[in-house]
Amino acid sequence: MIAIHMILFCLLCLDFMEKGQTVYLSLGSNLGDKLGNLQDAIFAIQNTVGNIIKISPVYQSASWGFEASDFFNICLSLETKHNPQLLLQLLLDIETQLGRVRYEKEGYSSRPIDIDILYYGKEVYNTKHLVIPHPKLTARKFVLKPLADIAPQFYHPIYNKDTRNIFQECRDKGDLTKTKFRLFKNKSDFFANINFIAVEGNIGAGKTTLANKIAADFNGKLVLERFEDNPFLPKFYEDQHRYAFPLEMSFLADRYQQFTDDTSQYDLFKSFMVSDYDIYKSLIFAKITLQKEEFILYKKLFHLMYKEVKKPNIYVYLYQSPERLLENIKQRGRDFEQNISTTYLEEINAGYFNFIRSYPEQNNLIIDLGDLDFVKREEDYQTIINKIIKFAVHLPF
Repeated sequence: MIAIHMILFCLLCLDFMEKGQTVYLSLGSNLGDKLGNLQDAIFAIQNTVGNIIKISPVYQSASWGFEASDFFNICLSLETKHNPQLLLQLLLDIETQLGRVRYEKEGYSSRPIDIDILYYGKEVYNTKHLVIPHPKLTARKFVLKPLADIAPQFYHPIYNKDTRNIFQECRDKGDLTKTKFRLFKNKSDFFANINFIAVEGNIGAGKTTLANKIAADFNGKLVLERFEDNPFLPKFYEDQHRYAFPLEMSFLADRYQQFTDDTSQYDLFKSFMVSDYDIYKSLIFAKITLQKEEFILYKKLFHLMYKEVKKPNIYVYLYQSPERLLENIKQRGRDFEQNISTTYLEEINAGYFNFIRSYPEQNNLIIDLGDLDFVKREEDYQTIINKIIKFAVHLPF
C-alpha cells in the first residue's frame, strides 16, 4: 500500500514538473500601436516564456501616477518552468525587443509595453529586484479588474483574500473601460477567430500563393478561384472587344457558383476559410473590359448575385506596381498572359482601389508589397502575416 502511495506521489511530482508553475502577469501599453504592442508581447511570451492559459479582455484606463495618454491593459495566466529570476529576465528582454527603454530614475512614464509579474503560484518572493506578489497589486484597479476576469477566486498568499474581494475593496478611482478588442496567444488562435479572410490582388500579385501558405500554416480551408478551363480567356487576350462580354459573363456565373458552394460548406477539421478571390472582382474587371451598355446590363445581374454571397471578415489587397507585376507574369509563363499591358494592370489596380473606397464598412487592408518576396523569404512572409494581425486586432470582432 505504501509503495502505491509513493508511486502516485511521484507521478504527481512529475506532472507538476512537466506543467511548471502557474504565473499571472499584467501587461500595459500607452505608446505607439498599443493593441499591436500587447499582441506582440503575448506572442513573445507564448514563444519564449511558457504556455498561456487565459487572456483577459482589453481594458482602457487613465494613466496612473502621471499625466499621459490612456493605457490599454490586460492580464494573462501561463504555465512556466522558469524560476522567478529567469522569468523576470525573459520578460525584461521582451520589453526591450518591443522598444521599452528603462532609465535609472525612470519613475512613471509612457511606454510601448510594460509587463509585471503579479503572482508566481502561491509563492512569496522578496529580493532587491523582484517582489512577488506585486507590491502595488491591491492598489491598481486597472490590474485587479482584468485579473478578476481570469482568476476571480485566486487568493493572495499574504492577505488571504481572493481577487474579487480585493477589487471590491480597492480605492483606486481611475477611469476604467472594457473594450471590444480581443487578443490571442498565438497566430493559429488568431486565424481561427477570423472565420473568413479574402486575399485579393492584381494579376501576378501572388494572391493564390499567399492564400495557400496561410491555409497550410494555420489549418485553413482553402477556397481557390478555378478558371483555367475558361475557353474565352485566351481569345479575350487576342481580341478584347469581341470576347469581353462572354468572358465576363462566364466568369461571373462560374465565380458565383463556386464561391457560393465553397463558402457555404464548412469543414469541421479546418479552423477558418481563406480565399484567393472575392466575387466583387467580377465587377471590377467587367467595368474595365465591357462597353457602356454591356456593363449596365452586367451590373444589374451582378448586384442581384452579390447580395447573396458570403462577405469576408477581412479583405486583404496585395498592391504591386505594374512593372513588378509584369515581371511576375513573365516568370510564371502563361502564354495567354504575355501580352498584358501596363495600362491594363494600372486600370485593374484603380478598379480595386475604387471598390475599397466604396465599401468603407468592410474591413479592408491594403498591403504594399514593394520589394517583399514572401515566396522566397520567410521573413517577408512573416511581415505580411504580422501586418494582417496588427490590422485585425483593432477590429471589434
